Amino acid sequence: MSVSLKGVAVVTGASAGIGAVYADRLVRRGYDLILVARNRRRLASLARRLTNETGRKVETVEADLTSPADLQRVEDILRTDAAISVLVNNAGVGASAPLVASDVDKMEDMIRLNVTALTRLTYAAVPGFVARGSGTIINISSVVAIAPEVLNVVYGGSKAFVLAFSQSLLHELADKGIRVQAVLPGATATEFWDVAGTPVHQLPPQIVMSADDLVDAALAGLDLGETVTVPSLADKAVWDRHEAARLAMTDKLSSAIPAPRYNLHRHESASARRQRTITAHQSR
Repeated sequence: MSVSLKGVAVVTGASAGIGAVYADRLVRRGYDLILVARNRRRLASLARRLTNETGRKVETVEADLTSPADLQRVEDILRTDAAISVLVNNAGVGASAPLVASDVDKMEDMIRLNVTALTRLTYAAVPGFVARGSGTIINISSVVAIAPEVLNVVYGGSKAFVLAFSQSLLHELADKGIRVQAVLPGATATEFWDVAGTPVHQLPPQIVMSADDLVDAALAGLDLGETVTVPSLADKAVWDRHEAARLAMTDKLSSAIPAPRYNLHRHESASARRQRTITAHQSR
């Protein structure tokens, strides 16, 4: 068993579905692995198979990332292992029921996994990446990040956070040699749907992508330098126009004067009064 020149990839939610495929693809790209998930048996089986097939070093960490103690253990690994060069924040859970039919405690657990754990693991990994001048963070979001009406309201909100977090993180780390990619899967054939409450066989087959194809497309997007990858979107220009429109609004989103459509011109606004007072004071 040789030491990987590419370093170690940490994959969360790695025991099945998208995470297991990421583990398979990354180990075949020459990475050693640290696989994180709750299911010890599945993790061990996957690790044995990947080691036997590739000869690479594959470690496993049994952890429930909604548990503060377990999350802290994984954070400590990310902070202290200088060989780690890739973090795939894949662990997550979803729901399809509307808010009024959802258990608020389960929604809080969803936020704890989809948002809090992803954030803390990223914070744990980034300082080492910055110090080493390299590293890759792959955050698994969802198409509901830009289409929040599709599924459960809390799920949509949590995945919108992942997208915004990734875009902001990229902005902050642009000159640090670190790559950030947000992946926005559509419907994917995994156990996610059983947990979410809508078994995958109930979905139209023409909208469901295999986990293998999803990950292969996402990694191809990474290779192409994409910062946001939507594997199902055939025309990248559609996304580029979406982003261009969003960025074009940036310098128009904050103003001392309310927009004219709110009909405040009939009454002097507080901002206008404040500005008039400042101007009068400065002219004395």
